[in-house]
Amino acid sequence: MISIAQFLEEFTYLGVFLILFVAGLGVPIPEELPIMAGGVLAHEGVVRWWLMLPVCVLGVLSGDVVLYWIGRHWGERVLSWRAVRFVMSREREESLKAAYRRHGVKIVFTARHVMGLRAAAFLTAGIARVPFGKFLAVDAAAAMVGVPVSFGLAFFFTDQLEAIIAGVHRAERWVVILALVVAAAWIGIRAYRRSQALERETSTGGEEAAC
Repeated sequence: MISIAQFLEEFTYLGVFLILFVAGLGVPIPEELPIMAGGVLAHEGVVRWWLMLPVCVLGVLSGDVVLYWIGRHWGERVLSWRAVRFVMSREREESLKAAYRRHGVKIVFTARHVMGLRAAAFLTAGIARVPFGKFLAVDAAAAMVGVPVSFGLAFFFTDQLEAIIAGVHRAERWVVILALVVAAAWIGIRAYRRSQALERETSTGGEEAAC
């Protein structure tokens, strides 16, 4: 978070817009980070909040719209692109198509708030030829909910943000340690069961040979 803020301090509005744009195209950058960095910069007086907040919304929507039109213009052909398969596996493709058939543009609103699903969902919206007006209206409505929340949290709680992030990192370390312990226990149990099975097979083989 701090390194992103330092970078954005040099480029301010354009930097935030560009990072959000490329994040919207599927580059693995959580879009919440530049939005929150913009909130921090606004709190510190580096930028004006009433300019930065619209820039964040426009940056978010611009990437979404480009993905939509890529899917709509090139259709199914786009799915053969290696970069596309990086963000959308065949399983995700089929599940999203089925979801659009069942729920329509409601998927757009939901996907906007799910990191890792956004790019694939918006690309599929174009492929499925969801009407652009409906897509843009729903996507903009979702962005007007999520973006101000992230921006506002950073703007009003800048002083507490570093402590919150440190707490998250500590929790992540404990989760990793717990996962390693569970994995080691599972491997040990598997190895023990395997050794017991081999002993039984050896014992059974010896008894048969003696007979």
